[in-house]
Amino acid sequence: MADEERTPTGDTDRGGEAGRGLGGFAAGMIFGALIGAGIALMFAPESGEKTRRRLRRRLERLREETAEGLEQAGASTRRDLARRRKRLEKGLERAADRARDIL
Repeated sequence: MADEERTPTGDTDRGGEAGRGLGGFAAGMIFGALIGAGIALMFAPESGEKTRRRLRRRLERLREETAEGLEQAGASTRRDLARRRKRLEKGLERAADRARDIL
């Protein structure tokens, strides 16, 4: 914290350390992912064709489940919006009635 400087607004400035740390972290993540993928390929228990077939099936199931989930979420959202719209319309009608009674 000795190298921290105060900015005119009173905040501390660490001289861009956070930016360098984030870039280094991202580079480490990418490097680690590449190393991990290489090791996984070297020790894969199945042939490439069999693994690709299995991945294709899993991706298809995931795509179907995602589509179903999105459809359910959309239906739920549409029901909720309709319910809120009705409640809002009733509230506006009551407010208009009260305004007419006052005037």
